[in-house]
Amino acid sequence: MAPPIDYETLRVIWWALMGVLLIGFALTDGFDLGVASLLPFVAKTDEERRMVINSVGATWEGNQVWFILGGGAIFAAWPFVYAVSFSGFYLAMFLVLAALILRPVGFKYRSKKPDPAWRSRWDWALFVGGFVPALVFGVAVGNVLTGIPFRLDSDLRSFYDGTSLGLFHPFSLLAGLLSVAMLVLHGSAWLAIKIERGAVHDRATRFGQIAAVLAILLFAAGGVMVATMNMGFRAEGLVDPMGPSNPHLSAMVAAPGAWLANYGAHPWMQLAPVLGFLGPVMALIGIRSKREVLAFGGSSLAAIGIISTVGLSMFPFILPSSIDPASSLTVWNASSSHLTLFIMLLVTLVFLPIVLLYTAWVYKVLFGRVTTQDVRTNPDFY
Repeated sequence: MAPPIDYETLRVIWWALMGVLLIGFALTDGFDLGVASLLPFVAKTDEERRMVINSVGATWEGNQVWFILGGGAIFAAWPFVYAVSFSGFYLAMFLVLAALILRPVGFKYRSKKPDPAWRSRWDWALFVGGFVPALVFGVAVGNVLTGIPFRLDSDLRSFYDGTSLGLFHPFSLLAGLLSVAMLVLHGSAWLAIKIERGAVHDRATRFGQIAAVLAILLFAAGGVMVATMNMGFRAEGLVDPMGPSNPHLSAMVAAPGAWLANYGAHPWMQLAPVLGFLGPVMALIGIRSKREVLAFGGSSLAAIGIISTVGLSMFPFILPSSIDPASSLTVWNASSSHLTLFIMLLVTLVFLPIVLLYTAWVYKVLFGRVTTQDVRTNPDFY
């Protein structure tokens, strides 16, 4: 029996769900990364640093679920994408995982000894665990937009012809800095909500204002570079959205400026870059007017807008090839089978609402500011 939803629709649904998972990761674990990146700079004393750490201490483990879900979704729904990206970005992924491994160790061991030097080293480890993933994730997105140097042979085996240092070129570094600015803004907005008003709160909001301005400028600069550089790909000839998952059956070519074509064909997509600019502006207004909820809402909109801009600009491409455009992976040629996507959708429709409801309940129960008194008296705090 064939699935009741056609193959084309399922492919689009799973492309959208992949975006939802990436945005979910940015909205939840994103502020954890931002807070860790701010830790050495907004907190000067041991007590202040414990306040910052415990602002995310109760939820950071649960937030990492979105990262795992995203990786699992790519593996199950887009096996070609998973194989090519994880092999091509192997050292970059290893760097991210090494940094993320520092995070739980830092949380658990940082306060085990009263020695200031011991605690300072773990504070910097937490900083690395926040800053490095934020930077590398942005660098990876920048490389996806410019194209990855991979090719597929006749047996669909992938070969990566780039180098690790080659990942760090001007546009990818700009994308990495935009990612850092976006997540630092999100982290500072979170601290403004979660930390009692005082020195730490004030320092966080100052950094938040800087991050908001940088996010606007870097996002604008990225848009200019996308429009003016030799960047973009398009399909040549007819593409069968219902066809088998085989990149060799479709013709893809490099087309400078093609990443902007979707906005002309589908004007509603322009909402994404509008949110990418509107979000930081809202956050900046919220920070300056001491309206923390507005600031956090603005930083959330910034993440949604910036990530959506990338996905909508590239559709239907997921992983274009810079050295062999014909090997590029798209929504139509890189997915799992029709039946696999349908079964996974049924599972997602059951479990994703449970994850969302449980997450909302946890945040409701744990809502409230972290105070100096809490740090001094609560035996469960880090």
